Amino acid sequence: MQKIQMVDLKTQYQKIKGDVDAAIQEVLDQTAFINGPQVKKFTEELREYTGAGYVVTCGNGTDALQIAMMALGFKPGDEVIVPAFTYVATVEVIALLGLKPVFIDVIEDTFELDFNQLESKITDKTVGIVTVHLYGQCSNMEEILKVAELYNLKVIEDNAQAIGAVYTFSNGRKAQAGTMGDIGTTSFFPSKNLGCYGDGGAMFTNDASLAEKLHMIANHGQKKKYYHDSIGVNSRLDTMQAAILSVKLKHLNRYSKARNEVALRYDLAFANHSKVRIPKRVKNSSHVFHQYTIRLDSSINRDEFKEYLAQKGIPSMIYYPLPLHLQKAYLNYGGKEGGFPIAEKLCKQVLSLPIHTEMGQDQQEYIIEQILNFFV
Repeated sequence: MQKIQMVDLKTQYQKIKGDVDAAIQEVLDQTAFINGPQVKKFTEELREYTGAGYVVTCGNGTDALQIAMMALGFKPGDEVIVPAFTYVATVEVIALLGLKPVFIDVIEDTFELDFNQLESKITDKTVGIVTVHLYGQCSNMEEILKVAELYNLKVIEDNAQAIGAVYTFSNGRKAQAGTMGDIGTTSFFPSKNLGCYGDGGAMFTNDASLAEKLHMIANHGQKKKYYHDSIGVNSRLDTMQAAILSVKLKHLNRYSKARNEVALRYDLAFANHSKVRIPKRVKNSSHVFHQYTIRLDSSINRDEFKEYLAQKGIPSMIYYPLPLHLQKAYLNYGGKEGGFPIAEKLCKQVLSLPIHTEMGQDQQEYIIEQILNFFV
């Protein structure tokens, strides 16, 4: 049995090595390392895949969030609603732009932003909602968009973990994650479901004027070279990464299918376990399982369990050990213990198990066996 990893990028690469190597060599031969033809090619392929009206690539997922907020015209002092249970990048850019993050709790079973609390968080300073499609499935976008429309708020979808997931509205309309709000953002960090071999990111919108703003801001605020119409940033997806992503995009549906097969085997093993709770699916969303995150019963010492797995050669990760409102950097935004009880509870219970596109059934059977043995 091969060594178990959280993400096996090496084996994944070996299976597409010929195509990836050829794509890299083409970039080297052309020597167009910035804004080469592969960037435009991948951008169009990603637009077709997602069904978004427009795709604008950039340097990374965090830049994508910042550029999105700049393009939407958020001003210092404006309030942006953000879940307390997510990665720091989501709130980091809000603070960097002088905006005020307004934290909201999440739903315990699905880890998504609790849309039932949205209206209670809205003030006359609220300008937007950032919803995070955490672990690989969509938030309840129909309810979020209803509230946003009612209060004239902008919606940003943080889609770094759920590219390829599909949401179905009550009228039967289907839409890809990241294409339903005003702007969707994603990351191509290597371990993502669609990951490059460095850094990269993209933004999605169905609004032509917003797309133009996104592109301009990401390119030093210029439409025409050396003529700067707005304050911008320098955030580009380099040609090499675009070439690699173009190859990997062709395999994304297969990758999602493989992840779901791993998730199903975990589900069957732990569905009725008294100490392990499997992840619940959002009713109207498919799942692409960027992470398979279980919740341990409160009677279980998670650190001891995690160490036990490590001793058995099984890696695991805690996404995330401390909610955003209790992070030292963000305490001045009113965070205090007990403020968001579900997020705080999840941070003490969650544990992500190995899941990736190349996981062998023998590896997973071993993982399941060792987990079950822990509770004997």
